[in-house]
Parts: sequence; C-alpha cells; structure tokens
Amino acid sequence: MNVIPLLTLESQIKRRLRSHLRQLGFVKGPDGLLKPPGDDKEVVRQLHRGQRVERLNAESVFIKNNLAKLLCYFASGTDVVPEAVSPRLQLVQPDTVESDLFRLACLTWTIPVSQGYGRRMRFLVWDDNNGKVMGLIALSDPVFNMRVRDDLIGWGQQQRREHLVGVMDAFVLGALPPYNMLLGGKLVACLIRTQEIRRLFLERYGDTRGIISGKKKRATLAMVTTSSALGRSSVYNRLALDGIKYFQPIGYTVGYGHFHIPADLFEEMRRYLKRRRHKYSNNHRFGNGPNWKFRAVRATLGLLGMNAELLRHGISREVFMCKLASNAEELLRGDVTRSYCRNLLSVKQVASLALERWIIPRSKSRPEFSEWKAENIASLLAPPNMVDEASLATIKRSCKRPAS
Repeated sequence: MNVIPLLTLESQIKRRLRSHLRQLGFVKGPDGLLKPPGDDKEVVRQLHRGQRVERLNAESVFIKNNLAKLLCYFASGTDVVPEAVSPRLQLVQPDTVESDLFRLACLTWTIPVSQGYGRRMRFLVWDDNNGKVMGLIALSDPVFNMRVRDDLIGWGQQQRREHLVGVMDAFVLGALPPYNMLLGGKLVACLIRTQEIRRLFLERYGDTRGIISGKKKRATLAMVTTSSALGRSSVYNRLALDGIKYFQPIGYTVGYGHFHIPADLFEEMRRYLKRRRHKYSNNHRFGNGPNWKFRAVRATLGLLGMNAELLRHGISREVFMCKLASNAEELLRGDVTRSYCRNLLSVKQVASLALERWIIPRSKSRPEFSEWKAENIASLLAPPNMVDEASLATIKRSCKRPAS
C-alpha cells in the first residue's frame, strides 16, 4: 500500500481547498476574510448544493429502498381540505416506519439538516383529516456558545453551564408540500409553544443526568431557539397568534461553520490529523462536544499554516427564540425556580387559530396548491437517477398507514 508523503498530502489539501472555494464563488475581501458571492436566498441554496448532493448520494440506497413504500404518506393538493386541517404531533421512535419517514422527508429540504446531538426529540406532524404527514419538528441540545442567546438571557459562564438544560434547539422545523404553500410552516413553528411539547419534554428529560457533567438535573423546557437557513426569515418574523408571540428575532449568527468544506476533503483532513497523531482525528463521539468537526478543520488549517478564518464563510443566519415559560430569562439565570406557562395552548387550539389566520386565507388566494402531486416528492430527491419508474409504479399498492 502506497503512503502519500506528509508534505504531498499537505499540498494536496491546500490546493483542493483553495480550488473548491473558488468554484463556490468565494473571494477574499480587503480584510483577508472570505466573501461569499452574495447573500440572497438563491445564492445560499447554490452554496449548499454540493453538500446536498453529497447527502443524497450517501442516502441513495435508503431512498431507492424506501421511496415507494413511504410516498403514500405524503399529500397531494387534492388530499388537503384547508378548513379541516387537523395537526397531531407524533413522537418518533427509532427503528420504526415513522423514523424512516422522518429521514426521507428531511432529505427533501433544500438546505441539508444536521442529525442533531445530545438530547433529541423528533416529531412527525400528521394531518388527521387525511392521514398524511404535513410537517417535521426535531429538537436537540443547543450549542453551548451563542452570543445573541446568551446576551438575551444575561448568562455568565457558570449560569449557562447549570441552566442550559432548560433550552432546546429546533434544528428541523417546517412544513412539507403542499402544506408549505399554505403557510403551513408558520403553523408547524407555532406547535413548538404548546402544552404537548412541554409535557413530552418533561416525560423524557424532566429527571435526567447530564452525560458530560454526570450531575442529576431537573429540566424544565423554558426556551427553544431556531435559526433561518436562508438569512432573514419570512416564516418566523412577527410570528404571533391571538396577540401571543411565538418566535421573536434575537439577532444573527456571525457566519462561522464548515458547510463549505466537502465531505471527501474533510475525510482527507482527518487522515492528515491522524498522520499527525492529533486528538481531533477521531473526536466525534457524544461527550466530546458538538463542534468536533469545526475544531478538526480548524486544527488542520493551523497545522497547514492556513488562516483559520477560512471557517468564517460569512453566511449569517437569523436566530429566533420561543419562550414556553413567560419568565424564561429569570428561570434560566437561576433567579427563580418556578416556571410560569399559563399561556400555553394545546396543539388543537393553536391549529384552530392558525387555520383562520394563515391556512384558509392562503388557500383562497393561492389555489394552485391543489395541483401538487405526492409523486413530485421524488423530484425533490435529486439526483434523478435515484428514482426509477418501477418504484413509482408500486406506490398505490404499498399504501399502509404507520401505527400511531
């Protein structure tokens, strides 16, 4: 087996990284930092295109094996009766049909979503009027450092360490077609602030022990954060029902990350770190922290003598906060020990308000939602060679509702 000399490997990584960034359209600004080719939504989608293709290629076998039997759970426009939409949350359990359905539905997102880390809760949002899936919610542990969130709460480092358990991050949150055409994304987002979410969180994590700290913690879900994948959000901004704010903007991320580092180049970086006997070459297990990939890339750049600021891609995300407790900030600082959640509505109550506010009016102004076909989901799972006619032909024969 031929082993590439270390200096050759270093030159190869440098050359590939510079070439890849040029292909994406990044240039260096006057301050020496990366400057993206633009910040409008279509530019951001294009910058993530390579990452999305990588994800779809990696999932190609799963897609081919499951598309036909799962496609019947997606709605056509003719299945949707706007006045009768009836959302229901289902907590997804691992190794089930629902788990496969959640996984497949996530692959239709134009911006690839992460797997989350630490504590995780995944939900399918069903429309009980037709038995079709209308949206997805996934909550996970939040990042430890988030300036705009920490400034809002007024956290010191020790306060954050003790009370971060009361925060979750919605890393998947949205509606599937054709519900997204009816502003269903707003309805799904509002379901975060419901009695059901708070109760299910308490049942799973209310009395738990921190994996990293080893300490037993009484967790009450006080706040959920999320961020817009495409800059400023039209879904979460001014999101309110009946005078109650569901999500509020709290600022923007700085624009650091590693989405612009392709998977095969990252694996090359890990091999390089292994050759250098660096601890980040295989530092991805839970307990090592959520940013292991970020740290691995930064360590590689440092060893290569490259600017670590190449991780600053400049694509900022707008960050939003949803308070389930009206006294969330005080609770998370440790100033009080009792949460106040008097205004929380049930999923049914939120849905009733959302139908009148968004779904029904949009169905009348944009009736073209009814033209959407469930089979079009296959077209969202590009590259197209993943979907064959034989699979599509079996859809009607394999329609069985998953167990609730």
